[in-house]
Amino acid sequence: MPGLLRGVARTAVVAGTATAVSNRVSRRQAGRWAQQSAEQQPQYAQAPPPPPPPAPADDMTSKIDQLKQLGDLKAQGILTEAEFAQQKQRILGA
Repeated sequence: MPGLLRGVARTAVVAGTATAVSNRVSRRQAGRWAQQSAEQQPQYAQAPPPPPPPAPADDMTSKIDQLKQLGDLKAQGILTEAEFAQQKQRILGA
């Protein structure tokens, strides 16, 4: 009986140690993931590009160039459809 009790106690100590180590590793890994997430987040929180400067009212060439630049930004995925439409209206003055 004492041998059996000793074996059960040893198993309990090993299992308890394994659980404690596993929990510590999990907490440390979660901390590292949180730190990496916090470091990468500003990359996604960038401000949208500034709108093109306002065009002179009578300069049609300037308006066309701005619309081309706007189209390029939309094609690159920098501007959404709504942002594109808003800036286009601003340029055309409609």
